[in-house]
Amino acid sequence: MILDMFSLQDKVALVTGASRGLGQGIALGLAEAGADIAGVSRGSTAETKVQVTALGRRYLALKCDLSQASVAELYDLVEQTVSALGHIDILVNAAGINHRTASLEFAEEDWDRVLQVNLKSAMYLSQAAARRFAEQGKGKIISVASAMSFQGGYIIPAYTAAKHGILGMTKALGNEFASLGINVNAIAPGYMDTDMTAALIADPNRGPAISQRIPAGRWGTPQDLQGAAVFLASAASDYCHGSVVVVDGGWLNR
Repeated sequence: MILDMFSLQDKVALVTGASRGLGQGIALGLAEAGADIAGVSRGSTAETKVQVTALGRRYLALKCDLSQASVAELYDLVEQTVSALGHIDILVNAAGINHRTASLEFAEEDWDRVLQVNLKSAMYLSQAAARRFAEQGKGKIISVASAMSFQGGYIIPAYTAAKHGILGMTKALGNEFASLGINVNAIAPGYMDTDMTAALIADPNRGPAISQRIPAGRWGTPQDLQGAAVFLASAASDYCHGSVVVVDGGWLNR
């Protein structure tokens, strides 16, 4: 049956940014499809754990501040997952931060921090997971890109650069890892209603302007990404390499 191809029963997924927002939404979607979850966050993921375990799946909390993590510490997240849950089948690079400042005033430390969390950590977690996947002959890597992987945005130069980088990295790793049985793909959300965008939604000028430009007539939610995430994590996407699934309410069509 075709629906069996979407099952993640007894798979193990390592998800960054799992405490809230898009990462939490994706983690819950994968768990509902049958996967056990190792959730990475610098803060508590207790709420995510409660919801994952209520679905009958195992949950491992991994505390890590990706803005300061060394490559060795990123590697250790993969090893802790394997040690505690037995194996790893799926990596989701969902953690992300933003910093809104005009480019003329954008500070070096803010640039470095955004690139560290949004791009560098995704690269080296992907490398670590891929080494495990290569040994077992299969695995899934999913990174969260953005509509800003295709556009310039406004006063978010580091975020835009990082999300363009995620798109390029997905294509590059997709090429290299395909022969190893590893699928590397990305999801590109549009404007999503999360804690990270709360200030933008509340902006009396930008908030309404963005809403009016979205053909679907609303901002997206973390739940809107669950279907794409399950697809890319499952056997249903076995012939997808370097693909980007856009989930943006039609934003990029305008």
